Amino acid sequence: MAEATKTGDDGVQIDLISGQRMDELTTMEKIRLILDGVHDGNIVILEEGLTPDEESKLIEVTMGEISPDEFNGIEIETYPRSETRSSSLLGRLMGGEEPTAKLTVIGPANQIETLHKDESLISALVSRN
Repeated sequence: MAEATKTGDDGVQIDLISGQRMDELTTMEKIRLILDGVHDGNIVILEEGLTPDEESKLIEVTMGEISPDEFNGIEIETYPRSETRSSSLLGRLMGGEEPTAKLTVIGPANQIETLHKDESLISALVSRN
């Protein structure tokens, strides 16, 4: 995992987590890795994102951990990038198309504000509280 290091309280740490590392983890290990980073005030970027089931579980676990004085929850933004080998209907039906890889940005709800999101860009404002 690549990490940007903190310089005192002046910066924001960004954890860039590779798809390979995430593939080695169970769903709950992925969720703990993400939430532990966010609890520390870090922005977590996943190279390949989460499955819909994993994302639902992340939201469910996050909701159980929200505390008015300590943890405000998460902000999560995802955008797909196509990695298709075959775009034909027959190719998709026969399983010749790889699943869409997704880049996901997750951070503390009180520190990250999405300014713009489209098919190829997530623009966010990150503050250090």
